[in-house]
Amino acid sequence: MKRLSYDVLEEQGYSGYLLKEGPERVLQFGEGNFLRAFADYFIDIANEKAGFQGKVCIVQPIKNGLSDAVNEQEGLCTVYLRGYENGEKVSRKRIISSIKRAINPYEDYWEFLKCAANPNLRYIISNTTEAGIAFDNACRYEDTPPDNFPAKLTRFLHERYLTFREEKGKGFVILSCELIDHNGDELKRCVKEYIKLWGLEESFLSWLEKENTFCSTMVDRIVTGYPASEISYLEKENGYEDRLIDTGEIFAIWVIEGPEWLREELPFEKAGLPVIVCGDCSPYKNRKVRILNGVQTGMVLASYLSGYNIARYCLDDPVIKGYMERMVYEEIIPALDLPEEEKLSFAKETFERLANPFIDHKLLAISLNTTSKWKARDLPSVKSYYEKFGKLPSNLVFSFAAYLAFYHCSLLEDGHMVGLRGEEEYVVNDDREVLEFFIEHRDDTVSQLVQAVCSNEKMWGEDLTKLGDFALMAEVYLNRIYEVGMHAAMEML
Repeated sequence: MKRLSYDVLEEQGYSGYLLKEGPERVLQFGEGNFLRAFADYFIDIANEKAGFQGKVCIVQPIKNGLSDAVNEQEGLCTVYLRGYENGEKVSRKRIISSIKRAINPYEDYWEFLKCAANPNLRYIISNTTEAGIAFDNACRYEDTPPDNFPAKLTRFLHERYLTFREEKGKGFVILSCELIDHNGDELKRCVKEYIKLWGLEESFLSWLEKENTFCSTMVDRIVTGYPASEISYLEKENGYEDRLIDTGEIFAIWVIEGPEWLREELPFEKAGLPVIVCGDCSPYKNRKVRILNGVQTGMVLASYLSGYNIARYCLDDPVIKGYMERMVYEEIIPALDLPEEEKLSFAKETFERLANPFIDHKLLAISLNTTSKWKARDLPSVKSYYEKFGKLPSNLVFSFAAYLAFYHCSLLEDGHMVGLRGEEEYVVNDDREVLEFFIEHRDDTVSQLVQAVCSNEKMWGEDLTKLGDFALMAEVYLNRIYEVGMHAAMEML
């Protein structure tokens, strides 16, 4: 079977949108599944619907990657977006033609630097994992290439400056998609650290500040990647081999913290894409963390101890679904300071995403580091609800009791705890000090355990025994879980 290419698509009489030629307007650090099904997908739509007419040049951020596969397929890849949309099961296929080529700077560093002389280049996009934005003082200007992403970017920006000097309009809009808070600000901080470390010109620093816009962004789309279990069927249906075939969910949102002029210059909104350019990402991040992440963390341990292993199947259980709906609609949303219509719309999309029949989210995988997740995602909703209504939200407090039941284990093995669901063992993965704390309290009574955990200020940043009747409610729920079982205790809510 032939590899995906423009010639193969022409032979097949492909009638979909393709942009075979166009100027490289975007430099992208990262060639993985997420960016291809997110940023490159968006650019492809903007090319078709809004006349963006721009191609992406990918820079492979680490030594081993997919540059060869990208180039062998002329930048083409097939993306499937699948899930529920307005209650309907949807599957969409699109061949992405926004990528022009890929460069591996570890093999052709000078080709990477040559891109700095391209006058059409305007945007830089990155997704180099959460650990990708970091300062490493071992990186040198003379390295070919410097090892980490901010160092590579600094070297590239300096090459741009040396090429165009003070010429206006040759700076970049830099869109950082790494999953850390204030990602654009943090990336800019690292670049400035390298300018200082390498002793680069003051005039370069001035150019960086005046001519470049570092945008923090919030990205949201579940991308499930290469569909190994379906590949034979899909390739037979498509009539070509695609080593870069990618899958993800229908839902997506890209919130970009940037100036007003960027909305016109980068025509995502004009193309009908879910992109928001605004002055502050935090309300949208807060909505995602509180509603989507909050209900996910709030349901996962109770659902697992009720006998479930995959997230979407929990939505078929009326007890668990009712518990989740009460948590979202009666406790999280009423205490969240955002427009009502916006909250309700996002909640509806959240349940459609969680029920996606194409994604098998393992509950144990979601359970990783629940302590810090519950603190960041659910505790703020508990406190907001209490401050607003003068009482505690029962379903969210029950999720804390479920957390205690899940973590109340008797054995620490190879850096993780081992618990029992009936006669079946399960693994608890969290920070070492959290696991050691629970092992120290493995022989506590229910009352002792609740008091010990709730009063652990290092774990929660505060003493939860001082949050109204929180500890008392958690104790009542934990006793009930042990008396009647998790599922029955949830039903009694």
